[in-house]
Amino acid sequence: MENNQQLTDLLALDLGVNIINRRPYAKEVFKWQDMDLLPHSSTDTLLCEIYEWNGRNWRTTNNNLIGYLFGSDQLGTIKNQLMNVQKFPALIPDFEFTKDSMIEFGLALPSLFNIGINGDIKNAKDFSVKVNGVTKSRITNIDSPGIEILRSYSEFTQNESKSYRKNIKFNFLSTSLFYAESVEINLEKESGVNVDVNFQTQNVEVLAKVDTETHKNFVLKYTGNQAPFAAKFTKGKDFNIM
Repeated sequence: MENNQQLTDLLALDLGVNIINRRPYAKEVFKWQDMDLLPHSSTDTLLCEIYEWNGRNWRTTNNNLIGYLFGSDQLGTIKNQLMNVQKFPALIPDFEFTKDSMIEFGLALPSLFNIGINGDIKNAKDFSVKVNGVTKSRITNIDSPGIEILRSYSEFTQNESKSYRKNIKFNFLSTSLFYAESVEINLEKESGVNVDVNFQTQNVEVLAKVDTETHKNFVLKYTGNQAPFAAKFTKGKDFNIM
C-alpha cells in the first residue's frame, strides 16, 4: 500500500503542482478525488442520501434513496446494511485545511469535525486543521446492499417515473463517504484577541500538545461511530443502474 509521500507525489503529478515541505491542501485533494465537503454531518449520515446543488452549495433534502425503493418489510434490513458498509483506506494522503480555506468553507468545516469556534478566525494569526488517516465507504454493484439498491433503482425509474423525476433524477446521491481517523487543530493568536476553539469529547481521544492563551494545538482521535466529512456525489440520472 502506498505511503503518505507516495500518495502526495502521485497527487502532485496528476494535478501538475509542486508540493514541497508541506501537506497537500484540501482543495488539491478534493479536486484530485472529485469529492466535496458535506454541508453538515452526523454519525447517522448514510450513503445514498439525496442532496441538492444550487450552483454554490450543497443542501441535504433529508431523504435517502432507499426510502423510495423499499417497503417497510425490507427497509430496516437495507438501512442496517448501509450503516455497516465497511470502510477501507481511501488512498488519500494526510492533508490540511489552511486558514484561508477555513474562511472560504465557513463554519461548515469545523462543525464536521465536532470543532466549535468562538470569535472570528480572520483575527487569528494562524488556524489550520490537519486531517489524518482518511477512510472511505462506498456503494458498489458487487456487494450488498449495493446490489439490491441498484436493482431496485432500475425498477423504480421505470415503474415510478413521476417520483423519480421529481425527487431523484436531477438531484445528487452520496455514493462514497470519507472519514478521518484523527485531526490536528492549530490556533495561534495575539494576546487578548477573542478567538478560541472547543470540541466535543464524546467518542474522542484528546491529546493537548500546546494549550496557552496565544497558542493551542490539539489532536482529536475519533473512536466508535464516526461522522463523515466529505462525499462523492453522483447525479441521480447517472447513478450506475444494473
